[in-house]
Amino acid sequence: MKPSQSALNALIDGTHSDPFSLLGPHAGPEGTFARAVLPGAEEVSAFSLKGGALGKLTRVDPRGLFEGTLRGQPKPVKYRCRAGGHEWWVTDAYSFGPVLGPVDDFLIAQGTHYRLFDKMGAHCITHEGASGVHFAVWAPNARQVSVVGDFNDWNPARHTMRNRVDIGVWEIFVPDIGPGRAYKYRIVGPDGTVQPLKADPYAFASELRPKTASLTADPVKHDWGDEVHRRHWSSVDPRREAISIYEVHPGSWQRNEHGWFLTWDEMAERLIPYVVEMGFTHIEFLPVSEHPYDPSWGYQTTGLFAPSARFGGPEGFARFVDGAHRAGIGVLIDWVPAHFPTDEHGLSRFDGTALYEHEDPRLGFHPDWNTAIYNFGRREVSSFLVNNALFWAERYHVDGLRVDAVASMLYRDYSREAGEWIPNPEGGRENWEAVDFLRQMNRAIYGSQPGTITIAEESTAWPGVTLPAYDDGPRSNLGFGFKWNMGFMHDTLAYMGRDPVHRKFHHSDITFGLMYAFAENFVLPLSHDEVVHGKGSLLNKMSGDDWQKFASLRAYYTFMWGYPGKKLLFMGQEFAQRREWSEERALDWDLLDAPAHEGVRRLLRDCNRLYRTRPALHARDCESEGFEWLVPDDAGASVFAWLRKAPGAPPVAVISNMTPALHDHYRLPLPHDGQWREVLNSDAEYYGGSGKGNRGMVTAEAGAAHVILPPLATIMLEYAGKD
Repeated sequence: MKPSQSALNALIDGTHSDPFSLLGPHAGPEGTFARAVLPGAEEVSAFSLKGGALGKLTRVDPRGLFEGTLRGQPKPVKYRCRAGGHEWWVTDAYSFGPVLGPVDDFLIAQGTHYRLFDKMGAHCITHEGASGVHFAVWAPNARQVSVVGDFNDWNPARHTMRNRVDIGVWEIFVPDIGPGRAYKYRIVGPDGTVQPLKADPYAFASELRPKTASLTADPVKHDWGDEVHRRHWSSVDPRREAISIYEVHPGSWQRNEHGWFLTWDEMAERLIPYVVEMGFTHIEFLPVSEHPYDPSWGYQTTGLFAPSARFGGPEGFARFVDGAHRAGIGVLIDWVPAHFPTDEHGLSRFDGTALYEHEDPRLGFHPDWNTAIYNFGRREVSSFLVNNALFWAERYHVDGLRVDAVASMLYRDYSREAGEWIPNPEGGRENWEAVDFLRQMNRAIYGSQPGTITIAEESTAWPGVTLPAYDDGPRSNLGFGFKWNMGFMHDTLAYMGRDPVHRKFHHSDITFGLMYAFAENFVLPLSHDEVVHGKGSLLNKMSGDDWQKFASLRAYYTFMWGYPGKKLLFMGQEFAQRREWSEERALDWDLLDAPAHEGVRRLLRDCNRLYRTRPALHARDCESEGFEWLVPDDAGASVFAWLRKAPGAPPVAVISNMTPALHDHYRLPLPHDGQWREVLNSDAEYYGGSGKGNRGMVTAEAGAAHVILPPLATIMLEYAGKD
């Protein structure tokens, strides 16, 4: 049946909701009938992709509508267009069949498709004999979706997409284009309103801000050389391995000679050797996903699947990870599934409705960050986020995800007053939809990506954050591998900020944390959040004059590296950066010319090396059997002492003197008589200290030794056996 004139007008204008029903070749009783919109053409001939002539099309509308009957049943086809002495070729996007199949439909509808990043977004493929890009986007409430870009003059009439109605996904294969093409989606909402052009939620690359278009891209890397690294981490229990994390903001660790960001390749040349030399086991980057606003540090991302263009192409990040792995360094990334910004090109009201977020601001608006909260109860949204977690582990080989702002996800009343939130169906404050999402994400990661860990930034007492998320277990168990120990950070920094004369009244700031140190698998974080927004650097959090600040910081670091739990330190604090951190500038590397700052760096390097080489200091970080108090209650002297131990390894005693007083004959209980070697002393002259210590060895007799405790210092003694 011949379409109505209004349908043809909509086709030419680009407003028809189903152009595949009218455009391209269609088999009929009189042969194959073809229709195409080819503006500017005067003569059009049709050919197969291999060049066989199929017939001519006749212009039936001066606006560029051509029709005609073709020989055989050709599909796909291309057209030779002529006008005014010019000739050009157009491969007909509407002559190709769909790329997605019924299995995709079923799994997408069910919310269990764990390969969405292979299906959604823009993929450079060969389809039905032609090279091009397949585009697919979820917009279930849209009347019409078109892909627009530099390949079609941003004209929505050129590539209106096919609607897979059952799942709300729109797709089209655009032939004869490849990687590096800018594109967005033009979406007409359910009420007929044209939305702002939207970036692709699954885009693998993006333009550099302030531009916001997505970019087509090839798979990032084929020649990985990190098998040894990945095989090791997939074969061990990370709770019993040394994990010492260097947290990095990639835009301000260093800058180039022009003050611009380093590329990933430049960063690899500088950062990886530095981390190796410093003895860290992992680099953790603040979010690397695309984001429009530099001062958000990446925590307000608009492109979850795209490494930020600030640092070069996505393949550069893959090379960085591969290089780090070859050097024995793991790479973690901060991941932000809690919320997203409301920039008009992003996910906000994506198809004209609250699609990724909640309609009700009591559920869908985050007051702290002026952002939208994902609708975790919608299976397509949950699946989108789970797939993103799997994507980074699979495509970029990242060793783990540190999941940001988990506490804000778990509670419906987070940062809200009465009346500003909606209780769950049981009347409680728990956000069970977010809980179920986190459990699903962790099961997917640990079930399919061996060697990959997840770390929760969770600041409350939610039970079971690092307990397995078995289907038949407690619903509150989240299944993370590790959790940031925010209590450790808060209490110990408060203690170190007190005048030493007052510390004896706050002894429990240190001892209390060791009552719950094994309740979860903890990472001890001294993160970026502690050295920004007026909080000052770690050095300036220490009490006293400059000498005391440096001594206290050295004592604190050594204390922390002897405390049970994995370690995390934000960049610059390893050499006692004086200024608080700003994303606008590089770290103050010139401070390393000063002996006091270089001394702190040397100490931190040696703390890492000792931690990595002594199983007693790391192999039971998450288990109470690896810890034993030696002196828990000497508040008057502000002395703390404990034993770290592991099966088959010499135990290590950790002793801190948090006053400026020298204790030159301190009686220290020790479990084994014999020689105890002083393997670390934060007061050594090599680190900028006063040089007080035990000359390398103490002897324990009758269950104790008399030791010298330097002022504002921590020492470590390793059992060396009897004479």
